[in-house]
Amino acid sequence: VQLVESGGGPVQAGGSLRLSCAAPGHTYSSYCMAWFRQVPGKEREGVAYIHSDFSADYADSAKGRFTISRDNPKNTVFLQMNSLKSEDTALYYCATDCGTGYWGQGTQVTVS
Repeated sequence: VQLVESGGGPVQAGGSLRLSCAAPGHTYSSYCMAWFRQVPGKEREGVAYIHSDFSADYADSAKGRFTISRDNPKNTVFLQMNSLKSEDTALYYCATDCGTGYWGQGTQVTVS
């Protein structure tokens, strides 16, 4: 199973990025999908979760700024990140089963 994240990169504080997580050839419409992030030396943090019914949960740090969504026909999950701050700098991962299943390799987000 392969999860492929994309959309990361450098961005100025206050800017926006949209991360994508594709699962080619696999259907996860009935699964919780999640975005996590990790900074070197710190524990991996759950940022946003989207459930099979399209309901979503967010870390306090993401509420009001990040939006998770999913396109089931395209087997893709998105994370729209607005009003980015320097503390959002991290390696962002997507994962199945709310983080208990498969993981991607991550995409780096750097906010300066």
